[in-house]
Amino acid sequence: MGKPCIGKPLTAEQQRIRQLEQENRQLRGDVEVLKKASAFFARELK
Repeated sequence: MGKPCIGKPLTAEQQRIRQLEQENRQLRGDVEVLKKASAFFARELK
């Protein structure tokens, strides 16, 4: 991950960015799973 922050705590804005980046990673992973599932079912229905 990133470098540990030493010194002042994160601002609310920095915390929000970190939270959104984590959510973004999760959603990208979900999209990959859905793409694979869609491909699987497209093959099965033929």
